[in-house]
Amino acid sequence: MNAQFNRAALAEALGLLTSVVPSRTPKPILQCVLINAQKKETRICATDLEVGINHAISGVQVDEEGAIAVQADRLNAIVRESTEDVLKVEAAEGMCTVTGADSKFTIYGQTADQYPKVPVFEGSSDIEVSLENLQAGIEQCLFAAAKESSRYAINGVLWETKGKKMWLVATDGRRLARCRVNLSSAHREQAQRKVIVPAKTMALLSKVAGHNKETVAVKLVDNQILFSCADVVLSSNLVEGNFPNYDDIIPTDYQKKLRLSTAATLSAVRRAALLTSEESRGIKLSISSDSIVFSGRAPETGDARVSMPIEYKGEPIDMGFNPQFLGDALRAIQTPEFEMELGEPDRPGVIKSGTDFLYVLMPISLA
Repeated sequence: MNAQFNRAALAEALGLLTSVVPSRTPKPILQCVLINAQKKETRICATDLEVGINHAISGVQVDEEGAIAVQADRLNAIVRESTEDVLKVEAAEGMCTVTGADSKFTIYGQTADQYPKVPVFEGSSDIEVSLENLQAGIEQCLFAAAKESSRYAINGVLWETKGKKMWLVATDGRRLARCRVNLSSAHREQAQRKVIVPAKTMALLSKVAGHNKETVAVKLVDNQILFSCADVVLSSNLVEGNFPNYDDIIPTDYQKKLRLSTAATLSAVRRAALLTSEESRGIKLSISSDSIVFSGRAPETGDARVSMPIEYKGEPIDMGFNPQFLGDALRAIQTPEFEMELGEPDRPGVIKSGTDFLYVLMPISLA
């Protein structure tokens, strides 16, 4: 193999690819990226056997076709630290050489045929969605997915399509985020479909670079989901298991309703949490007819109290919430105002932003 790469394009691709590469694995080949330089197209692949990225690279002049698997972190570091616009990459006899204007690096590689096959996107898509809409939806729900749980299904995000609309839902058992994403197109057989996509895959989708008008084509193949956007094909195993029936935990009978400023409420939550501690992690919301008071305290530190004027016609109520969980929802809201609905102090609070975003948060005891 003998090819000349645009360094900036190669660096951008490796930045995404290395996020798939496992730091520890019993299979050293998985710590490599596969470079396949062909006259027609040059692609670089990475996989951990659950998630894979197949990335086409632009700005490549291929003088001699070939392929090699190269240790990902070493290649990424070399490309990132280089200063020239063009890097020459050669491979022969299991060795990869990267040459710049004043530098030359030789990395021991592995033969390409040992590298696992990373899927490509073939055939028509099942659904299509704009990259901008999808990434906005991911931002509004991914934070609520479980980080580690024995209930494997909630370690991912539910994709529920209904016609040309899709709901993304995530929960960790203490909170739930649901957002609506409008689809560009959907085949009829996908009009009523539910799948669970791993949180890691969702995070990777949020990193895919592209123009606002870029479209993501989505295809389901057996127990895998494939995404194609611009030069990137992302493949992932689906999460097996049953996602909780989230409709059952969304309260619909609340009478206590508030309309609040997103920025002002987030500021109040953050300030009230400044004097909380590991033992007293909650903040209290005390709601009356003309104000809402956010308060936090820790016996060994002190207490904080932040007041915000409101208009409220319901019965006074005190509620305790985890300030981190409450702040996560407020940061995800994309409108200047939101609605808060409350029931009894031991029932979850509901946050809504229009018809596209809903968040359910379990209260905590402050006794």
